Amino acid sequence: MAETPASLRCLVVDDDPLAVQIVENCVANTPFLAHVGSCSSALVAAEMLREQPIDLLFLDVEMPLMSGLDLLRTLRNPPLVVLITSNKGYAVEAFEYAVLDYLVKPISYARFLQAAQQAREALASRAQPAEADATFTFVKVDSKLVKVQFDEVLFVEALGDYVHIVTKHSKLIVYSTLRGIAEKFPAALFVRVHRSFIVNIRQIQTIEDNSIMLAGKLVPIGQTYQKEVFQRLNRF
Repeated sequence: MAETPASLRCLVVDDDPLAVQIVENCVANTPFLAHVGSCSSALVAAEMLREQPIDLLFLDVEMPLMSGLDLLRTLRNPPLVVLITSNKGYAVEAFEYAVLDYLVKPISYARFLQAAQQAREALASRAQPAEADATFTFVKVDSKLVKVQFDEVLFVEALGDYVHIVTKHSKLIVYSTLRGIAEKFPAALFVRVHRSFIVNIRQIQTIEDNSIMLAGKLVPIGQTYQKEVFQRLNRF
């Protein structure tokens, strides 16, 4: 059985020395995080990511020569990513790259810890052995865990810092990213069709004009996802 590392190996990337120091202090005060390096350039970060294993990347967006989002575009197998920036305007684009969380400067430790805990949970779920006969998972809604039956789910929609899990009988609002939910759901049954949507393949009724109909709801198919979607449907 795979095991989650005792500490998540963290890399901090920001061209602002003060911002780097703040994040390093937050990492140092979080027992399950381990700081393995910091750098002020996305180019240097790319080299460091190739040379050593990194579990969690704290990444600034606005940097000279190469931005944080530019770096993400170059990575084939990125680690878990928490974006850090002073500009809220990058939020939509950030979640297009399936980042784990998005922190706006100035960062409080409480908000940092929330992101770090998400990373620990995401890595732990990756380490769990896949069960072919798994039929459900649990998600956190407010202060309680709610059981979600996979075959009841129609689709999942990302809305800012939250996702809406829409089932045949209810809508659950969960503080998570689409990537975080995708890691909990079986890949054999669910497919990402848009930067903001994951759908249950078995619940698809019709597909027309790059839209999917599920229980009376139209879900768009994003241009960059079209090829994968139709390949998956042909194999299903």
